[in-house]
Amino acid sequence: MTGDRLSLDDYIADFTERFEGPAADCWKLERRQTFVEQGSASYDAFARGDWAEALRLIDERKPALREYHEQLAERGLDVRRVRVVEQPVSPYLIWELNSLRQRRELGELIRVAGHDLVAPHEAGGALPEVVGIDEAVVYQVLYDDDGVATGAIRSTEREQVARWRGVFVALFDRSEDIADFFDREIAGLRPPGAR
Repeated sequence: MTGDRLSLDDYIADFTERFEGPAADCWKLERRQTFVEQGSASYDAFARGDWAEALRLIDERKPALREYHEQLAERGLDVRRVRVVEQPVSPYLIWELNSLRQRRELGELIRVAGHDLVAPHEAGGALPEVVGIDEAVVYQVLYDDDGVATGAIRSTEREQVARWRGVFVALFDRSEDIADFFDREIAGLRPPGAR
């Protein structure tokens, strides 16, 4: 993707300003199979192998997350996500899919795409992590080798935004609702070594 290179702080500020404005649709494509979630107590518990605590902390945030999604609904803002999941499922994704399953229950529209759906879009390499708002802006979120966010490339160029939104919509329309995927593939799993 081409566009303006933003530091992590500048990306967060720019995204937040647009997201809290008159946005009607926020869409996100997650491709990497492992991330580091800075600032998440549940992720920290997962990372140290305390699975029960990781799940407890996900459950604990539910009232605040419900209120957040109710506010988005009142604004008429749809939040949609495609989460690519490869087999075997990474330990990180076992944790994240528990979190995303809760977000789905509360109103976020989340679909799971397998490698077979993504492969036709990856002739030139793995898809990047992409976040967009309406048809106005798209960000390629940048990460270091460990999966820690470092910044983003922002584009407001109409053709580029339309191309990435088109990839997202094509995958979203053909992907499986996370609730069905979770119940079949993830429910009851715990990451290797978790206690």
